[in-house]
Amino acid sequence: MGKGFRGTIVDHPDFDAGSDAEALYNAMKGFGSDKDAILDLITSRSNAQRQEIRTAYKSQYGKDLIDDLKYELTGKFERLIVGLMRPPAYHDAKEIKDAIKGAGTDEKCLIEILASRTNEQIHNLVAAYKDAYGRDIEEAVMEDTSGHFKKMLVVLLQGTREEDDVVSEDLVEQDAQDLYDAGEAQWGTDEAKFIMLLGNRSVTHLQLVFDEYHKIAEKSIEDSIKSELSGDFERLMLAVVQCIWSKPMFFARRLYKSMKGLGTADNTLIRIMVSRAEIDMLDIRECFRLRYEKSLYNMIQDDTSGEYKRSLLKLCGGDDDMAGEFFPEAAQIAYKMWEISATTKVQLRGTVRPYQNFDPASDAQALRKAMKGFGTDEETIIDIVAQRSNAQRQEIRQTFKSLLGRDLMADLKSELSKNLQRLILGLMMTPAEFDAKMMKKAMEGAGTDEHALIEILVTRGNQEIQEMCSAYKKAFKKSLEDAIESDTSGHFKRILIALAQGAREEGPEDMGRALEDAQELADACNADSGDMEDKFMSILCTRSFPHLRKVFQEFVRCSNKDIEQIIKKEMSGDVKNAMFAIVRSVKNHPSYFADRLYKAMKGLGTDDRALIRIIVSRSEIDLFNIRKEFKDIHEASLHEFIQVETFVGDTSGDYRKTLLMLCGGED
Repeated sequence: MGKGFRGTIVDHPDFDAGSDAEALYNAMKGFGSDKDAILDLITSRSNAQRQEIRTAYKSQYGKDLIDDLKYELTGKFERLIVGLMRPPAYHDAKEIKDAIKGAGTDEKCLIEILASRTNEQIHNLVAAYKDAYGRDIEEAVMEDTSGHFKKMLVVLLQGTREEDDVVSEDLVEQDAQDLYDAGEAQWGTDEAKFIMLLGNRSVTHLQLVFDEYHKIAEKSIEDSIKSELSGDFERLMLAVVQCIWSKPMFFARRLYKSMKGLGTADNTLIRIMVSRAEIDMLDIRECFRLRYEKSLYNMIQDDTSGEYKRSLLKLCGGDDDMAGEFFPEAAQIAYKMWEISATTKVQLRGTVRPYQNFDPASDAQALRKAMKGFGTDEETIIDIVAQRSNAQRQEIRQTFKSLLGRDLMADLKSELSKNLQRLILGLMMTPAEFDAKMMKKAMEGAGTDEHALIEILVTRGNQEIQEMCSAYKKAFKKSLEDAIESDTSGHFKRILIALAQGAREEGPEDMGRALEDAQELADACNADSGDMEDKFMSILCTRSFPHLRKVFQEFVRCSNKDIEQIIKKEMSGDVKNAMFAIVRSVKNHPSYFADRLYKAMKGLGTDDRALIRIIVSRSEIDLFNIRKEFKDIHEASLHEFIQVETFVGDTSGDYRKTLLMLCGGED
C-alpha cells in the first residue's frame, strides 16, 4: 500500500493465484456462469493480484481469462469486470483507443485521462498503447484532434510536468502576471502562454500561481479560462486547473455528472471507479459528499442495478452519508473552498435591463389594445412586460391608470390564465409586493410551503425584508411576523421570525469574533439538540454573510467537520432545511438558486410556483450568474431545462416563451 494510500481496494490476505484461477474457471464452466462468485473475487483483489490470477489461469487452463470473461458476461457488468482485469496503463490505453476510433471523438474521455494522470502514469500509458495497438498514441491523438486542444493534449502526453517539490518562488508572481497579460489584460488571448505554463509547471507551483493570479485579476483562474477560451480547449484547461487544485474533487464532479439526470454515462462511471479504486477513492468519496450533500455510495445505489451495482459498490467501499469528520485531503479542500468563497469578487448580473427608448404611454396603449375586444394578444403582452425593467413596469401601471382609468393588474388577471397569468402578474408587481404575495401563498390553505418561506427569508437583504414586511401589512392587513407565528411552530418558527426582522448585521468579517463563533459552533455540536439549534440560530441568523463565510471556514479548522454535513446529520425537518439554506446561500448565492431551480424542474412534474418565484425575483439581480452556475453543475443550460420541462401542460407555449425571454440565453 505504501504511505499516502487512499484507495478502497487492497491486496487480499492469504492470496493464492492458482486457487483464484480455479475458482473463476469453475464459476464459468458449464451452462451459465456464477456472476456473484466472479464479482466477489475480482473486486476483492488488487490489480497486481489480478494479473497473477490471469497468468495462473493461462498456465492452468491454456485460455485467456479476459476472453473467457467477455464470453460469459454481458453489457455494463462485463465492461466493468474486464476493465478491472487489465493493468491500469492498458486500461487507459483501451479507453483512449475507444475515444478516438470511429466517426466521432469522445473528447471528454481524452480530457479526463490526460489532465489527471501523473508523469509516470502517462509514460506507462504511452508504452502500453504502442504495445497494444502498434502505433504511437501521440500520432493517433494528433490525427483525431485539432487546434489549441490538440497542442495541449500533445504537451500532456510528454509527461514532463515538473515534480511536485519543484516550486520556483521567484517565478510565481511572474507566471501569474504572464497568465493575466495573456488573457484578461489584452484583447484576444495568448493561448500558447496558457499551454506552456499549465502544461509544464508543478502542481504545487501552479497552486501558488493561481492564488497570486486571484489577487491580480480579482477573479479565479477558472473564471478567466471560461471567459477567454472556448470549446474543447476551454474544457481541457479547466480540467487541468481542477486537477491542479484537487484530483479527488475533479473526479467527484465527473462521477456526479455521469449519474445525474436521465440516464447514466456508464463508460465514465466505470472508467473512474476502475482507475481510482486503488489510488484515492476514499478522498473522492469525501469530496463527493462535500460538494453534493449525498454519498457516492447512495448515488450509485439509486442509479444502477444488479451485479453491475454490486460491483461498483464494492469498489466504492462504503457509505459516507453518516460520516462526520473529514479525511485530511477533504478538510484542506473544504477550508480552501470557503477561503475562495470569501475572497472571490462576483459581479452580479441580471438578464432584464431597462428598455431603451422607453415610452410608458405607448406601452400602456399597446397593452390596452392587446386586451380589448374578442381574444387576447398574448404575444404583445409578453414582449412588453418581459422586456421592461421593474421600475419601467411600475411607470406603465401608473400611466395605464391615469390615461385609461383602468387597473392594469385587474385587466391582466381577467385576460390571462394559469401559469402565464401568475408569471406576468408577478413581473408587474414591485419586488416587495411580489415577495409578500409569495409569502402569503406559502402559508395559505391546508399546507405550508416551508421551502418557499426559507428561500425568501434567507436570501433577501435587510432592506428587501423590511420593504416586504410593509407590503405584506398593506396588502393583507396583518403583520408578516403574526402570520408566521400562527402558521409555524418550534425552532423553525423562531428562525423565520428572527430572519423576518431584517436586522442581520452588515459589513465585512471580524476575524477575532469569527474564530470565537466558529469555536462556539464546534462546541455546540456536542451539546443537546435543542441547545445546538439555539446556538446555530443565534449565529447563523444574525451575522453578516461575509462574516459567516469566515466562520464556516474556521469551523473546518476547529472541528475537522463539514458544517453542512453536521446540520444534515444532527438536525431534522424544517430547522435542518433552514440552516442548510443559510449555509448554501452564504457559500454561493447564485449556486443556491441554481439548485432550487433544478429541484423545481427535475422529476415528475414541475414546481411552477418555485420556478416563477425565482425567475421573477432574480431576473434583474443575478439570473445571469445563476444560469452559469446551473450549467456548471448540471452540464445542461437553464434555457434547455425550461424548454423541456415546461412543455407539458403549456399548449400555447406562451408561458415557456416568457420564461425563456427572462432567462435571457442558452449558454
